[in-house]
Amino acid sequence: MNDMIKELYSIGLIPVIKIENADDAVPLAKALIDGGLPAAEITFRTACAAEAIKRITDAYPEMLVGAGTVLTTEQVDAAIAAGSKFLVSPGLNPKVTAYALSKGVPMLPGCANPSDVEAALELGLTTVKFFPAEAAGGLKMLKAMAAPYGQLTFMPTGGINADNLLEYLKFNKIVACGGSFMVADQLVKDKKWDEITALTKDAVKKMLGLEFVHMGINNENKEEAEKGAKLFGAMFGMPLKETSKSTFAGDAFEFMHAKGPGKCGHIAIRTNFVDRAMAYFKRMGFEFDESSITYDDKTGKPKFVYFKDEVCGFAIHLLQK
Repeated sequence: MNDMIKELYSIGLIPVIKIENADDAVPLAKALIDGGLPAAEITFRTACAAEAIKRITDAYPEMLVGAGTVLTTEQVDAAIAAGSKFLVSPGLNPKVTAYALSKGVPMLPGCANPSDVEAALELGLTTVKFFPAEAAGGLKMLKAMAAPYGQLTFMPTGGINADNLLEYLKFNKIVACGGSFMVADQLVKDKKWDEITALTKDAVKKMLGLEFVHMGINNENKEEAEKGAKLFGAMFGMPLKETSKSTFAGDAFEFMHAKGPGKCGHIAIRTNFVDRAMAYFKRMGFEFDESSITYDDKTGKPKFVYFKDEVCGFAIHLLQK
């Protein structure tokens, strides 16, 4: 997986946008960044697409900006000149795709069937767009089509929304999804940047699925931990469960048999994707204790990690759902 595809994966959801007024480009980009998605696929369906891409890449060079609906070699050149970091097309045109690849810019052509996929493989591609995703059979079709093709990965676009986004992203052959539900044409035309930010935040929240799991409370020894757990259980009617390192009162309160991470204890936060959550928090400026990462034996992806800093004496860790 090359660096750009890794970046697509870490973001997870790529807003697909049609911009009809280049003056909307920068405020729209800011709305997406504020919402937690520093990425955009600007489609070449309008005359100002290249100008919009240039304005965004100039204002926010850290943003992952690509060009969509790239149909000709001339559009390839225009998109690259404007600062596009990746290119996307609705179908697979061998000439345009090969030309884009010769320029050293990642190209994700649209594939809707095995014949398209084999043409992509012939060109040396390892990631393609699955389009139009829902109309072409959705996740069921994608899983069937992906099965014979090993390490080939996909970015489905077309019909992706807040309701089916997570279902797609949980399939391990998907690097990211393209969607326009948080940047609908009318919202952009009406310059409803706050609404776009709110919808984007909701989409990120849906994708990451962050939720409280339990609080671990440090104790000097097992006896002290059991005493606290029993008292808590009696007060609130919570059943007790003992593990090798702690005693739980209910599912949410863990009384540690000894001092663990954190001055006072730890708080566990569960997420749909530990790696994507880590990337999200890193973009916000938070750091992690890299030595604390544990990996899933089957996927090789992180399943557990501690933040570097404590909060009010509590260490915080992410846990894979």
